[in-house]
Amino acid sequence: MLITLFPSLESLSLLWLQITLAAAWVVLIILIAWGVSHFTNSEPEIIRKIVHIGTGNVILIAWWLNIPAIVGITASIFASIITLLSYIFPILPGINSVGRQSLGTFFYALSIGILVAGFWYLQQPQYAVIGILTMAWGDGLAALIGQRFGKHKYQLLGSNKSWEGSLTMTFFSFLINMFILLATQGNIWQTWIISIVVAIVATTLEAFSFLGIDNLTVPVGSAALAYSLIQILVLN
Repeated sequence: MLITLFPSLESLSLLWLQITLAAAWVVLIILIAWGVSHFTNSEPEIIRKIVHIGTGNVILIAWWLNIPAIVGITASIFASIITLLSYIFPILPGINSVGRQSLGTFFYALSIGILVAGFWYLQQPQYAVIGILTMAWGDGLAALIGQRFGKHKYQLLGSNKSWEGSLTMTFFSFLINMFILLATQGNIWQTWIISIVVAIVATTLEAFSFLGIDNLTVPVGSAALAYSLIQILVLN
């Protein structure tokens, strides 16, 4: 499957269809979050994680539909600009309000652009998917589980964490890596070892989340590590 940086003129109609489907998914997630916010008594953290997890899945649509890299990069740039402006103006108050100083939303948008630019160019989009989904599902569910059920607390660089949340991060990071690597590399022993290692490293990176930097280090670090380990253990 050839992945190109710029779409050809002949594929313009297909491109618009791809963009429409991806945009429709993001709009759907935002509408779901809006509905939950306005018609239920859900906590603000629930609303943020619906957006956090839901929008992250757009990377799957980009992968499956073979959306050109320039689309993802452009969307990341616009999203990054909007999130930066939202820290000055109340554009996304419900999403950015996390009860502490954080640039997490900006780093999240930035990480998507970095991973699409890097792994679409290498024609290895599955690693961008690994990075974004590890952040979306692993970190998103870790925050929810940790806040609701986290009884055993620890602190790193001013960030309050729980062992329950961290174990959730490890478990779902492992599942994401395992499923994607099974689909792309097959059921080989390296798939299981790499999934475990990436999950542990992702959990460690997530623990150091001052200023929301984990929204950048977790996806980029997970993707880069998975890619590197495949090169070392499988392709060499």
